[in-house]
Amino acid sequence: MESVNASAANIPANMNSIHVFNGINFKSGKENVLLVLGCMDLDYAIRKEQPASLIDESSATDKLNFDKWEHSNHLSLMMIKRSIPEAFRGGMFNDSDEVSVKYFLDELEKRFAKNEKAEISKLLADLVQMRYNAKGNIREYIMVMSNIASKLKALKLDLSDDLLVHLVLISLPAQYRQFIVSYNTQKDK
Repeated sequence: MESVNASAANIPANMNSIHVFNGINFKSGKENVLLVLGCMDLDYAIRKEQPASLIDESSATDKLNFDKWEHSNHLSLMMIKRSIPEAFRGGMFNDSDEVSVKYFLDELEKRFAKNEKAEISKLLADLVQMRYNAKGNIREYIMVMSNIASKLKALKLDLSDDLLVHLVLISLPAQYRQFIVSYNTQKDK
């Protein structure tokens, strides 16, 4: 009984760790939701197919599996729906619709897939507008730019290493001009 109470005490913390989908964070949001559901042992309905409806001849094991799947599906849907703003949810499903969490995630992914263009635009704008302000480690700054380029590559917009180097160089302040001139005069890339 103590483990059930300990789990119940963690529910608000687990639910608060689920990020709200904002239209451009579907992939990371989905990963976050799946992680939280897995940690809470509520991902059964995602991992397993929906069992057949119960009949009079259903075994005790069938009933147990059906109940476990139903419980997982119901709580998973509630948690996922909570992470979706009403504006995004509208028109998808009524609360009375009985859908599986797998189907719900698939439909949600179809809606958010259209927003990959918006995510690409945002990441590209962030990358082009970045400026090093001489605060913090320059290596970390370059790693942030490289990370954004990696995110763009994952969205099928591949920036060449040469372009990334030039974006880094043009984002540096005047105190790095000697370094930039030195780089530009080298024959090697």
